[in-house]
Amino acid sequence: MKRIALFVALVATFVASAQEIQKATPQISVSGEGKINVIPDIVVIQLGVQHSGKDPKEVKTQNDSTIEKVLQYIKKFNIPSKDYQTTQMSLYKNYDDENKKHTYTSEQTVSVTLHDITRYNAFMMDVMETGINQINGVVFKSSKTELYETEARKNAILNAKKKAEDYVSVLGGQKVGKAIVISDNSQTYYPQPVFMAKGFVADSEATQPRETLAIGEIEIVSKVSVSFVLE
Repeated sequence: MKRIALFVALVATFVASAQEIQKATPQISVSGEGKINVIPDIVVIQLGVQHSGKDPKEVKTQNDSTIEKVLQYIKKFNIPSKDYQTTQMSLYKNYDDENKKHTYTSEQTVSVTLHDITRYNAFMMDVMETGINQINGVVFKSSKTELYETEARKNAILNAKKKAEDYVSVLGGQKVGKAIVISDNSQTYYPQPVFMAKGFVADSEATQPRETLAIGEIEIVSKVSVSFVLE
């Protein structure tokens, strides 16, 4: 216990000393932002099925039958097993206040990842015929997200340094020195598409397939706070 108390005391002393040194050092603190706009090359589709009824076994059986057809449909497109999976499954009881009766609802969602966006229209063309009654979302991603995030971070630091230099440029006899504190203010998120799909049905009378997907761009953003020494 004494060793722990001594360790805590030493850490507290070190932090306090570091804060005092930081206060005594002339510095400038600025924020920086780096943005990279990229065209997505991956699309993730959430297919869902829901049935309700008085018998829980019956609604579960209905869902299972539909999901079986969905999986067969996915396999028809030679999509690797690693690129589709069940992401949600539930069976719950509802109470109808008006009729004073219980009903049951079964839900299941399958996530499908297409690494070739050009296959989207063909995949979505007949997927409704499998019996699904929900499309819970379409999300665009990039296979090079980590690479672009690295680039965005570098741009954020460069942006912060440029800001600091702009401020200091009007001060006589000072210049921006080394960075002493860098804080990452970025947030991890799954980018949503700029535009959603317009529809799933092809125009049978048209000579060309109808364009139903506007993929737009993904904006990858990195934000930092940086404190530089003033020399």
